[in-house]
Amino acid sequence: MGEFWEVLRQHLPEFLSGFFITCRLVAISFVIAVVVGTIIAAFRVAPVKWLQRIGGIYVETFRNIPLLVLIFIFYFGFPETLNIGPWLAGTMALGLYTAAYIAETLRSGVFAVGKGQIDAALSLGLTYRETLQKIILPQSFRTVIPPLGNLIIAMIKNSAIIGASALAIPDLLKSGRIVAAQTAQTLASFFWAALGYLILTITATLVVRSLEKRLAIRR
Repeated sequence: MGEFWEVLRQHLPEFLSGFFITCRLVAISFVIAVVVGTIIAAFRVAPVKWLQRIGGIYVETFRNIPLLVLIFIFYFGFPETLNIGPWLAGTMALGLYTAAYIAETLRSGVFAVGKGQIDAALSLGLTYRETLQKIILPQSFRTVIPPLGNLIIAMIKNSAIIGASALAIPDLLKSGRIVAAQTAQTLASFFWAALGYLILTITATLVVRSLEKRLAIRR
């Protein structure tokens, strides 16, 4: 056990740097996922067939391509003139991948509101956009908080795939790999990296539970 503490003592700055880079990576990817996922969800529930098809194609495509393959497509698949660096490739791949799951989560939340309310709003003269903003989204928000929390936790864990890939992003896993290579203390290095991910996922879980309780009180 002494080796574990020695590794942490000597390489704490690297682990802390990787921890905060992982936080930044997940935060940027989550913003992308929410924006794109909301748009795709709107397509999926729109009363226009071709928009529904576009949304369906997006969801089925990105849910069925492995995240690592998407990372390689974004990083290696485009011409060098586009200058897609590691950060853009990593955040876009993780964000667009998660957006497919967020879209389905939001779509299920919309359907939980009930078609009758949507039809009533439209019959009263509200546009589809106004119905979405004023009727559907406020009610569905409470419904989708738990599954969205699960998706955030999944994003934190999936971000490790970026650290395991060829992208030069020194996140928590990449920092663990570098420390392991420098010290030959593989178990200790990855133990501290794993603990970092555990802290992030537990924190996310507690935040989501707190938000659920607050929303439940306001009902």
